[in-house]
Amino acid sequence: MGKLGGGELNFSSDIDLIFAWPEHGSTRGGRRELDNAQFFTRMGQRLIKVLDQPTMDGFVYRVDMRLRPFGDSGPLVLSFAALEDYYQEQGRDWERYAMVKARIMGAADSAYVDELRAMLRPFVFRRYIDFSVIQSLRNMKGMIAREVRRRGLKDNIKLGAGGIREIEFIVQVFQLIRGGREPSLQSRSLLPTLSAIDALHLLPENDAGQLRAAYLFLRRLENLLQSINDEQTQTLPGDELNRARLAWGMRTDDWSQLTDILAAHMANVRRVFNELIGDDETDTQEDTLSEHWRELWQDALQEDDTTPVLAHLSDDDRGRVLALIADFRKELDKRTIGPRGRQGARPSDAASA
Repeated sequence: MGKLGGGELNFSSDIDLIFAWPEHGSTRGGRRELDNAQFFTRMGQRLIKVLDQPTMDGFVYRVDMRLRPFGDSGPLVLSFAALEDYYQEQGRDWERYAMVKARIMGAADSAYVDELRAMLRPFVFRRYIDFSVIQSLRNMKGMIAREVRRRGLKDNIKLGAGGIREIEFIVQVFQLIRGGREPSLQSRSLLPTLSAIDALHLLPENDAGQLRAAYLFLRRLENLLQSINDEQTQTLPGDELNRARLAWGMRTDDWSQLTDILAAHMANVRRVFNELIGDDETDTQEDTLSEHWRELWQDALQEDDTTPVLAHLSDDDRGRVLALIADFRKELDKRTIGPRGRQGARPSDAASA
């Protein structure tokens, strides 16, 4: 999933994985028999440990399993049948968005790969032109924008206005709306899909070229940011030394020139995003308060947050309320959801997809 699926890993990316096994059965020949659910769960646990356990030489990848069905509340590994049932009956809009970049590993077993691909494709790419995704992506971007403001991430080149996430949203709008009818839009990688969008004349002239230039600039800057201290960050530094390093790495004369070029690219992205999907900066006070309640339910708020909905409570009472809501959410995550629930996404889900 994610950047691993799209072949777009950063210098310090984590990897998003979903484990699935094809059919029921059991092992033979070992010390004791294990059914497939037990066997593949143990295999998944060992793989995660090998990849992300720190050693004296560091670690391979940070592993994130939250994109799997039911998130942290769900089983680590699902059967193909369970995976199909989940996406057909309960798949949320943000999961459809994330599944665009899904790449099936283990291609040696081509029959199973073909089976899983055929199972997932109808969930992602609808045979009809699906304009409903615009509102879903607008809602997701709105949640991310509010999270950016709440956490003071205005200098974040991924989540901020005109950042990498908005370019991804622009491209995936066309994939989700028209991908079922236009095979050229079904690529997992952003740049080939952007070229297909341009070839199909789905954006005004020159917009695709501006988005491509902005994406290449932002992704190079993102990789340089992460290489400074091997940190998973997309936030511009405040100190002179790291600013000078970035200016040199981006081949600009100084920090001022770098920020001027960056601002121009992000302004182009924001313009295209607003024209296509809509502005998320026009919330009323009532909308903002409603969003605070929604975030409280969706587990986006932390105990140290100062929010209107909890401001009248003591620290102890606020902690108890958050704990009760978190426990209740985990219980509900294990149950089925209806059509309205499929439209919801937590800011953390939307940001990591």
